[in-house]
Amino acid sequence: MELTKEQVLKFLPHRDPFLFIDSVESIVNAANERISDKGLADIKEMVGIVVTSNYFVRDNLEIFKGHFPGNPILPGVVQIEMMAQCSCFGLIHLFKSKDLDNIKLEVALLKVDNAKFRKPIRPNMQLKIVSKCVKVRGNTVRYHGQIFCSDEMMSEVEILATHDTSNQ
Repeated sequence: MELTKEQVLKFLPHRDPFLFIDSVESIVNAANERISDKGLADIKEMVGIVVTSNYFVRDNLEIFKGHFPGNPILPGVVQIEMMAQCSCFGLIHLFKSKDLDNIKLEVALLKVDNAKFRKPIRPNMQLKIVSKCVKVRGNTVRYHGQIFCSDEMMSEVEILATHDTSNQ
């Protein structure tokens, strides 16, 4: 499944200046197969799902005015948010409706572990954000997120989040 910016805006509740996904390149299962339109029968089928998304770091992001003047670096907390937003797209196959206009995403970040910021992210970088679902327990899901620029890992994190898909 690929999603354009317009489709991303329909699914995620985030908006500028706090939207950090431009498009979704793919959502695949552990066997690297695209997930069928039927969706997932059970939340446990999420384990192994990998979401790959893209984001271009615009040089006019408001955050760069203060972080840091003359030496703009994307804050680590924003990088974590990017990986969390990417993770949300793994949930898309749990919704009964595939009409993005009728999906109301409700997700809450619970915990962040093992955040590593390996290289600074600067303006005008094209980023690939990858999120893999590694564990599911009830409505709580653990993800491993990574950000790459030109195949070089920039940062990574473990994220624990909860979601509600019952309203669909």
